[in-house]
Amino acid sequence: MKMLYVDCCISQRGPESRTRALAGAFLSAFRESHPGAETETVSLETMDLKPLLPDFLNRRDALKAQKAFGGPEYALARQFQAADAVAVAAPFWDLSFPSVLRIYIEHISAIGLTYHYEADGCHGDCKARRLAYLSTGGDAEQADSLGVLYWKQLCAMFGIPRFDHVFAGGLDLDPGRVPALMEAACERARQLGREF
Repeated sequence: MKMLYVDCCISQRGPESRTRALAGAFLSAFRESHPGAETETVSLETMDLKPLLPDFLNRRDALKAQKAFGGPEYALARQFQAADAVAVAAPFWDLSFPSVLRIYIEHISAIGLTYHYEADGCHGDCKARRLAYLSTGGDAEQADSLGVLYWKQLCAMFGIPRFDHVFAGGLDLDPGRVPALMEAACERARQLGREF
């Protein structure tokens, strides 16, 4: 089993990132429960990802027309498509998540590789059966959180049947409650990691 971990834990707190702590709780529990599983990490903070501008899109389209998905233009999409499970960790920023995660989504959204169209609509081609979205934020969680809704809909597009999320919210409302809020969220993340 291969777990793809998309690390978008961008924070001025560095190693003390609350999102990183939440992701760490999930991944530790996952590894303990799945000792033979491989975890592959994509660290978006250290990558030089560029938005898909016309020249790049034209190259990708030319390759897609030949069903030639082996080049670097499709590397992230191939990696995402082949994973058995996916975990994405990102802080709650500006009602969604950091912009580099949106650019990553542009790179993995590859027609003919991660999804395709038929007469009745879009069909996903990804191998993963589950995706976990792990996030932290200063405000309380909203039922219509854009980041959660977006990843839920992406799962449907990619053909990933099970979507789960853990949100550690309210972290900037009362500093005295942060340890308890984080521990409760980390326990939910550990539970999810164990059952994944």
